[in-house]
Amino acid sequence: MYDMNKQETAVTQKEIKFSARDVQVYYGDAHAIKDVSVELEDKTVTAFIGPSGCGKSSFLRCLNRMNDTIDICRVEGDIKLDGEDIYHKAVDPVQLRARVGMVFQKPNPFPKSIYDNVAYGPRIHGLARTKADLDEIVEKALRRGAIWDEVKDRLSAPGTGLSGGQQQRLCIARAVATEPEVLLMDEPCSALDPIATAQVEELIDELRKSYSLVIVTHSMQQAARVSQKTAFFHLGSLVEYGETAQIFTNPVDERTESYITGRIG
Repeated sequence: MYDMNKQETAVTQKEIKFSARDVQVYYGDAHAIKDVSVELEDKTVTAFIGPSGCGKSSFLRCLNRMNDTIDICRVEGDIKLDGEDIYHKAVDPVQLRARVGMVFQKPNPFPKSIYDNVAYGPRIHGLARTKADLDEIVEKALRRGAIWDEVKDRLSAPGTGLSGGQQQRLCIARAVATEPEVLLMDEPCSALDPIATAQVEELIDELRKSYSLVIVTHSMQQAARVSQKTAFFHLGSLVEYGETAQIFTNPVDERTESYITGRIG
């Protein structure tokens, strides 16, 4: 099992955003995540890699309590955001998800206008006092989503009418509109063509200046391109976590090496 203490000297360079200790996830009787402990740095892209069904998405969903929406799911252990227990009974999951945004595998714009897709979060969280405030928030989010220039003249058009890559960037703009501190991305490019994938990867690199990002990806090439830290999951366990370059060129665990060289997975 991965030993977090080995990394502690390395992770003192940046502030720790998320800290997880001994996390277990169960779906009914199935033990999906086993004893995962990890510290995720601020203003860093962390990639979760591993074979299908290894637990990387299940663990990602623990970080904004999306697993709460699954009746048979049970999460144990300790997960802290800026030192605060996110599973404490006083924590409102809706407010937590404003701080920890999420972008899903398949672009999922609401059946609303481009403007209303982005304005939805700020409206329900009361972030804008006036229409002018809301207009400013929407424009800023669309600029951060690297899609403003493509949609600024058709904000009243439906978000579902955009191309796949544009829809995913709209969903990223929607996620950042509530000014989150962390962005979780669950295979955000798997439904996109190579050009749209390159645009989203470029955007991820830009967003790192403002947010902590955690990306689940089935593409090791993508993990190598966009992340500074990589966590390798296998059979529900966190096998190895460290600097991306080190994980890909000189992994400590032979299971990591086997996955990266294509012998497992």
